Amino acid sequence: MTVPTPSPHNPDHSHPSAPPPGPGDQPGTAASAPPPAPPHVVSAGYGGEGGPLVRRELRDAAVCAVAVAVVGVLMGLLWLWLAPRVPMYAYGKIAVPKHPEGEEAIGAEGVFTLLGLAFGVVTGLAVFLLRRKGGVGLVVGLGVGGVLGSLLAWRAGVLFGPETDLSAAAQAAGKGATFDAPLELHAYGVLLAWPFAAVLVHLLVTALFGPRDDAPGAVVAAPQHWKS
Repeated sequence: MTVPTPSPHNPDHSHPSAPPPGPGDQPGTAASAPPPAPPHVVSAGYGGEGGPLVRRELRDAAVCAVAVAVVGVLMGLLWLWLAPRVPMYAYGKIAVPKHPEGEEAIGAEGVFTLLGLAFGVVTGLAVFLLRRKGGVGLVVGLGVGGVLGSLLAWRAGVLFGPETDLSAAAQAAGKGATFDAPLELHAYGVLLAWPFAAVLVHLLVTALFGPRDDAPGAVVAAPQHWKS
């Protein structure tokens, strides 16, 4: 009597067969680790807040620029008070310098430059203390506000200073009299002293004492969990 052989088309289901080995399985192991899943990319920055972020930076830049520029009036008054005067002789309607080779005019520009640097340092520190997190908007606002503040200080010193019309001033002073020439700036590069100092100081103190947050837009890989 012979034992019937099971047909390949009628497998014996009483004994479940083992699953076929996968491409990553090794012989002799019941299960192997699944293939690594792609890391989940997590944005540690502003996410999808591009629109609100831009509006916030523009608002910060505008507020900072206006606040810094208004301080230029104070700088103009200090310049008017501290700058040396240029004496002029009056001959009828003609005015000539009393000291043709004097350094008063250069001294006035030097005082303006020193005041611009001082105001730049003060405004740069003040903005950092008010908004320690910093931002592009604050830096832009400091630069624009410093230029506007320098222009406003220049015009304020000229406006509140001696008469700008030398002929009228000489005629009002009388022949042979001495009067002060108006404040002038011949080197327009001194107008950049304020914004340069403000931006430089703000960037330095932010880098040294600002909060240590993750950089916007940094990509961090989420932890992966492996199955044994």
